[in-house]
Amino acid sequence: MNAEKDFAPLTPTIVRALNDKLYEKRKVAALEIEKLVREFVAQSNTTQIKHVIQILSQEFALSQHPHSRKGGLIGLAACSIALGKDSGLYLKELIEPVLTCFNDADSRLRYYACEALYNIVKVARGSVLPHFNVLFDGLSKLAADPDPNVKSGSELLDRLLKDIVTESNKFDLVSFIPLLRERIYSNNQYARQFIISWILVLESVPDINLLDYLPEILDGLFQILGDNSKEIRKMCEVALGEFLKEIKKNPSSVKFAEMANILVIHCQASDDLIQLTAMCWMREFIQLAGRVMLPYSSGILTAVLPCLSYDDRKKNIKEVANVCNQSLMKLVIPEDDETDEAKQSMSLQTEANSEESLSKPEVPSSGSLDTSSDSNFSNTSVFTVTSSDKVQVTLNLDGIVQVLDYHLHDTSTGMMTRIAVLKWLYHLYIKTPRKMFRHTDSLFPILLRTLSDESDEVILKDLEVLAEIASSPAGQTEGHGPYEGSDMQSSQSELHVPIKPSQLSTSGTKGMECSPSTPTMNSYFYKFMINLLKRFSSERKLLETRGAFIIRQLCLLLNAENIFHSMADILLREEDLKFASTMVHTLNTILLTSSELFQLRNQLKDLKTPESRNLFCCLYRSWCHNPVTTVSLCFLTQNYKHAYDLIQKFGDLEVTVDFLTEVDKLVQLIECPIFTYLRLQLLDVKNNPYLIKALYGLLMLLPQSSAFQLLSHRLQCVPNPELMQTTDSTKIGHGFKKSPAPNIDYVELLQHFEKVQNKHLEVRHQRAGRGEHLDQRVIL
Repeated sequence: MNAEKDFAPLTPTIVRALNDKLYEKRKVAALEIEKLVREFVAQSNTTQIKHVIQILSQEFALSQHPHSRKGGLIGLAACSIALGKDSGLYLKELIEPVLTCFNDADSRLRYYACEALYNIVKVARGSVLPHFNVLFDGLSKLAADPDPNVKSGSELLDRLLKDIVTESNKFDLVSFIPLLRERIYSNNQYARQFIISWILVLESVPDINLLDYLPEILDGLFQILGDNSKEIRKMCEVALGEFLKEIKKNPSSVKFAEMANILVIHCQASDDLIQLTAMCWMREFIQLAGRVMLPYSSGILTAVLPCLSYDDRKKNIKEVANVCNQSLMKLVIPEDDETDEAKQSMSLQTEANSEESLSKPEVPSSGSLDTSSDSNFSNTSVFTVTSSDKVQVTLNLDGIVQVLDYHLHDTSTGMMTRIAVLKWLYHLYIKTPRKMFRHTDSLFPILLRTLSDESDEVILKDLEVLAEIASSPAGQTEGHGPYEGSDMQSSQSELHVPIKPSQLSTSGTKGMECSPSTPTMNSYFYKFMINLLKRFSSERKLLETRGAFIIRQLCLLLNAENIFHSMADILLREEDLKFASTMVHTLNTILLTSSELFQLRNQLKDLKTPESRNLFCCLYRSWCHNPVTTVSLCFLTQNYKHAYDLIQKFGDLEVTVDFLTEVDKLVQLIECPIFTYLRLQLLDVKNNPYLIKALYGLLMLLPQSSAFQLLSHRLQCVPNPELMQTTDSTKIGHGFKKSPAPNIDYVELLQHFEKVQNKHLEVRHQRAGRGEHLDQRVIL
């Protein structure tokens, strides 16, 4: 340092001592400076005070010589002590050179800087708050200092500053938040610990409302929650817990929407603690904010749905995610089915009629969202609130469907996730059917593919969705069907598919009590049946393992009569005759054995109504693909003469192992409770000769097998007609006589049977010519 330079009012002795390498001599110089500055304070000589501070700052603290810098630091601290309460007038000049030394390469010098600043702050107390940001910035660097002494000194200064902030009510939170937002993303664990400690302090001060600025630091907090240090993670957990308590206490002042996407991101974190914490926050947000969270539904579902398939290792996350999912689903209401144009039109109409509404209040119709007619509210307040609500809270249905569709397509999706997806789709079709049917064409293929799922529960939920699509009034498209061609359109009229939405009944009319004329189907019903049969045709394993299960469930969800009627009609046009025969056999087995088809069996049993006769004829034409099932249908409907006529035709058929197996199964069925009435009719030999002839016909077809013995024993029980005459034959005849069903052309039906069987025979010969495998024939 230049010895000849003028440092007045500092004496040459003070200057030499400040530059000395020994701490004791620099301390003596500091005491002299303190005495000198006190004199200037007493004289109110601010000029000299500023001059002393300037010399200590420029010529010493910022000097190139390390000992000079040390002298400058202790000198500035001495000035602050001398100034006392007046130090607040010179804080900028006192603090800036000290903070510069925080960056010094010499750890001892950084320690002295920390010590000097501690003394300055201790004297100034609350006066340092306007300079808090620069102090915080400097301290955040020292918190990560590699030297333990420097770190220890910074901790003392940090505690002092926290005490000052806690006891003051003049803390400028607005200007501090940008700095906090920047520093919170530090990767250094000591810096992170420093940040969290300050957040905890600020959160504990009643006069400081940090909750208002939570959206700006929430992401950083979740980043810190993933720190490797258990202590830091615990501190961060505490901080987040305090914020969540505050949110629960004051939900009306929370900016839920601004934090929704932050939570969505961290709900997908790989770190279990971050994911669980974020999911707990999401649960509270959905329950506290309600429909405010609806616009973020697609993001929330992206985060929540995969968690539903977690195993027991992540049981807590799974449980919270399930609550989030259920709570979010409840937020979707029928009013969300309103189109945006309708909402806007409603809002404009409300505004236009506001004066009239005030003078003549109208009674709102049920289900209306417009409450402007309520006489209990002023016109201005009501319509301002409603319009703002409608603008802010919008269900992003397209985004939700996209997410649900993705999870159904993703082969890695867990079973519980797939079930949740299907529950969502069903819920959306119930609550917002009109909007959902815009997506049906894109969803339909994947819903059909989901029928091949390994889980029965998934298939059940999938069938519920498909059944709702097929029966919802919103799915009826006027003048537009899902199929082409005049044949299909004629089938539509036969099946009584409604033409106009106004003709549709509510979903409450679904069920087995409906007749074919009941308008339970829309334009997707027939499309569903066609595609379901196509799927069975292309996936024979699905038909074998799940076919009966799927059809039985559909009979519970939709109208069983319509299902059988439509499938029979479609199979009538099936080009793959082998599949048609297999499918008919499956449908017949379901019809004869399933409890779900009890009412339909009773309806077909007597053929009393035009609808039942129409159904019989429709089923018969398709059942002709399989001769034995055709006979069983005749037995079910008590068309015994026609059954006998059919069996007579069997002599012209090729008798295969499969054919005899089916006859065997029919004999077993005759012994079941379903055909109790048929067995009782054997008592009335006089009035049921063709029943006995038909059964003897089956007996003659069978080889000497167990089925042959079973049927033979049954026929041996048929009473001698002459013995039966000893009783009141009139009553017996009256009890068992079955009149032929009117308006059925049995000759034409028999001709149709022969035509179908000839077609099957022709196909078999074609396949034999191509060298394809044929069923093993039985040589009698």
